Amino acid sequence: MDTGVDGLVVEAEGPIATLRIDRPHARGALTAAMWAALPGTLAALDADPEVSVLVLTGSGGVFSAGADIRELRGHYATAEAADAYHALNSAAERALAGFGKPTIAFVQGPCVGGGCQLAAACDLRFADTTARFGVTPAKLGIVYDAGSTARLARLVGVSTAKYLLFSAELIDAAHALRVGLVDGVFGPEQAHKSVYDLARTIASRSQLTVRAAKDLLAMDLSGVPGADPGADGDPVEAWRERWERESRGSADVREGLAAFTERRAPRFAWNG
Repeated sequence: MDTGVDGLVVEAEGPIATLRIDRPHARGALTAAMWAALPGTLAALDADPEVSVLVLTGSGGVFSAGADIRELRGHYATAEAADAYHALNSAAERALAGFGKPTIAFVQGPCVGGGCQLAAACDLRFADTTARFGVTPAKLGIVYDAGSTARLARLVGVSTAKYLLFSAELIDAAHALRVGLVDGVFGPEQAHKSVYDLARTIASRSQLTVRAAKDLLAMDLSGVPGADPGADGDPVEAWRERWERESRGSADVREGLAAFTERRAPRFAWNG
């Protein structure tokens, strides 16, 4: 799949799609063109029935050092230009957070600023021991996006979010694991295999169960992301019931029960 922009590469292997930030020479810095291309790229992958899991990663042992600072001064030449640039960032983050299928960030090397913003928008985050994380707008005088701030606080807690935002200091992978910013840390030799083994495991499960779990866990008091179950009644309850009805009528549950009793691997077919 062609993303239409330098620095973003999509690769596919069976049900696993990899979206690669491919600018190791620039420490994975994200250009405005890359931010702008992300929503459309993600929409195409989300719509592809062959894709069950998305892995977001970098190249050459580098995830992303954030926004391309060489471009940033121009984007802050006027308030209007800054607004337009931040709209690109926010749209890309929302597209990743709202991706309908499981997403995994696989982090090596720097994961800073906008890079950390994208990693935090994934469902799961794994790192090797070379990874370094930082939320660094305080080094530039930029106010971090409200949605990104809330997402960070949900992951690591308010106190750690304050530490990261106030200090703009980098933390290593072990520290990130302790505070919940990542879900696992591996040695550089094992990391790739461990992450992709997990991706294949998720892809082998009932995608009905996986997609329902993702939607249900994404709910908050404002309603149900990505859907409007109707004006009557509690929208969260209606959306929960929608998934439960889907499960009861699905061939996946019959296949899962049959495979369990027959002691074989299930052959799930649901793909949304």
